[in-house]
Amino acid sequence: MADKRYGEEASVQPSRVSPPLAGLLSLVVPGLGQILARQARRGLLLLACLVSSVGLLAWRMNLEARREVGALNIFRKAISLQPLLAALTVGVVVLWLWIAWDGYQQARPGRRAGAGIFMLVIILFFALGWQITEINVVKLVTEFDDAFPAMSKVLWPWEKAFIREERVLMGVADIGVPCDDNPPPLSEEVSGQPYVVAEPTCGELSYQDEAYKMVPGTPLILRGRGFEPNTETEIWWQDSMTNEFRIRQEGEYLKTVTDGEGAFELKVTMPYRLIPPSAAKGTMIHQIQARQVSEVGGLMPSQQLKLAIEKMVETIFLGLIATLFGIVLAVPVSFLAARNLMSASRITMAIYFLVRTVLNIVRSIEPLIWAIVAVLWVGLGPFAGVIALTVHSIAALGKLYSECIESIDPGPIEAVTATGANRLQTIMYAVVPQVLPPFISFTIYRWDINVRMSTIIGAVGGGGIGFLLIQWIRLLDYRSAGIAVWFIAITVAILDYVSAEVRERFV
Repeated sequence: MADKRYGEEASVQPSRVSPPLAGLLSLVVPGLGQILARQARRGLLLLACLVSSVGLLAWRMNLEARREVGALNIFRKAISLQPLLAALTVGVVVLWLWIAWDGYQQARPGRRAGAGIFMLVIILFFALGWQITEINVVKLVTEFDDAFPAMSKVLWPWEKAFIREERVLMGVADIGVPCDDNPPPLSEEVSGQPYVVAEPTCGELSYQDEAYKMVPGTPLILRGRGFEPNTETEIWWQDSMTNEFRIRQEGEYLKTVTDGEGAFELKVTMPYRLIPPSAAKGTMIHQIQARQVSEVGGLMPSQQLKLAIEKMVETIFLGLIATLFGIVLAVPVSFLAARNLMSASRITMAIYFLVRTVLNIVRSIEPLIWAIVAVLWVGLGPFAGVIALTVHSIAALGKLYSECIESIDPGPIEAVTATGANRLQTIMYAVVPQVLPPFISFTIYRWDINVRMSTIIGAVGGGGIGFLLIQWIRLLDYRSAGIAVWFIAITVAILDYVSAEVRERFV
């Protein structure tokens, strides 16, 4: 019993310094007291935590007050701008003092490695992350109403997925810009067709003066008849270069509703339109149009829906082809990256380390980056996406396959080798039967990943539905983007079900 107690006491080496001196040294150089108290790893870790905290805090203060001059002004400005930075400053000071106290404690006999100081470090880094990522809960709540219209279009986009054929009733009146001695005549009325007349038939467009203030154009009285009764009518403008756009007045699109006889009367201000100087010569003929758009016939798929289906099919096969190519190339590579198969000589071990290094480097680069490289290589389109996903699949599957090979039972290998089998025969009859089930499982999992990733690499031109999704978002066409999102979600859900069934049946 005495010998055992002696061994326990001898295993705890005494501190090289006294507790007060260790605390003082840690106050001057954080972590030094712990190092001298034979707690080097703890001291270095605490020093790294404190240096990181101080560096990040100084960086954020400098960003918040980079226009101020002088360190003191930067500190004051940053504290005034961000109360959280003030709390973080206090936290860093507390951490510094706690490190000094911890150095005192570690130098005492019968010391214990308390974890409380590391909880403070975690809290400090979480608070710094909160400030660095600029999390704003108030903004998240108060600006939800602004985001809700776009979100609702994405969540329920089917109004744009199915459309009906449109019938357009349109009446047109010519407008001369600017007025001259021969203004455009009134158009002739044709029985049974919409008729529109504008008075006057010429005028000036709205424009911006030197102070960038909008000067209203000539007011027109627009009259129409022969339209559908009690129906909304849109007012459009066509310039001399046949560009069409809806007229806005007071921030709203201009429209009216016909009376019971299909007639209307409306005051219209000639709109603003920038005409290229080369085209602004003499009087130009513009048109003002009154349109009634009505839906006829049954529902039919829209162009956006057809595009989404086409690109979703392309996305599925993009992931499938990339997975097949990845399997074919990853299987031989995985055997070269298996340590238990390559430890026969120094040459094979050198090959093992080389292959492992290459796999780690390739796998660390995201498929999105590989897609950019592939686009530069073969141009835009799904082929670039196949290359990107294939390269990443080779590295990912090669690593997973090699780890399966390294974890196999060595008994069958020894038994086959004892029969005089060569290296290839050993792999075929002792290794492959053991690794085939996990190979199938990892392969299915990788196909799932590739289909998911193929929806993203389209953002950089790698083909698939991701390309459409990014374009629609940039055009603020949220209903079309919602169609793409729904197809992605449905496809991934189906693939999850299929992959689960395949694993259950074959693995």
